[in-house]
Amino acid sequence: MGQAASQPAPSTPASCPVDHNALKAKASAGQCPIQHDAPAAASSSSSSAPAQCPISHETAAALNPLNQMPTLSQAPAADQSIALPTDRSTSSIPRDTASRWEYPSPQQFYNALVRKGWETPEEHVETMVQIHNFLNEEAWQEILKWERKENPGEDPQLARFKGRPGELSPKARFWLLAGWLLPSRFNNEPPFDRHDWIVRRRSTGEEVRYVIDYYSAPPEPDGSPVFSLDVRPALDSIGSVKQRIAFATEEAWASFRENKPTGIARDS
Repeated sequence: MGQAASQPAPSTPASCPVDHNALKAKASAGQCPIQHDAPAAASSSSSSAPAQCPISHETAAALNPLNQMPTLSQAPAADQSIALPTDRSTSSIPRDTASRWEYPSPQQFYNALVRKGWETPEEHVETMVQIHNFLNEEAWQEILKWERKENPGEDPQLARFKGRPGELSPKARFWLLAGWLLPSRFNNEPPFDRHDWIVRRRSTGEEVRYVIDYYSAPPEPDGSPVFSLDVRPALDSIGSVKQRIAFATEEAWASFRENKPTGIARDS
């Protein structure tokens, strides 16, 4: 994704029973394949609708301050035609020293979509939740790569997070401009979603904000969807700026060594 950013991680879930061409079409129409309690997604009812998530992220007393989400009901929605599971999966992401974050159940996920007024294929909800959980796990692994470069013994926690759909990060704006100027070299599609994750370093109690941009990538030959995650520390502290500079320098040096000619030229 360019200098000073983590290497994008193409993510393809295995054994997905959904028609992925249709799923990709929905994503292109504004679907968010990430949940905001740990993933949340939906398919937009209009192809002209801007990319956004099905859950309101506006500040309000009714929202949980840890994830800026309302409490989602486990009760079936009105006019729901099939029963959806209410079991919630536990993520691998530490919330504190004693617990880990839980993903919403398919029923909660569906209720979030209905609450936003999006057309929702009920038979696809369980698979959509699996994809979104998978992407959040991948995002956390990218964060751990950054954190362990800073401190190999660090065992960070995800303190809180917020979905910011429709808000382009400065880096996303830069790459959109690059794609507009040089469409043959750069992608000119904006990210379909953005998250800000606040990571707590247990050893010091310091909190670091990470920005995650989510992109749709070309599908696999069999039609399976592929997503690309751009994960990096936000440039809002001296420590994070140093991390980004160190990563960019390391990346540039690795590229130089890879392209450097080997051997000694001799005159014949």
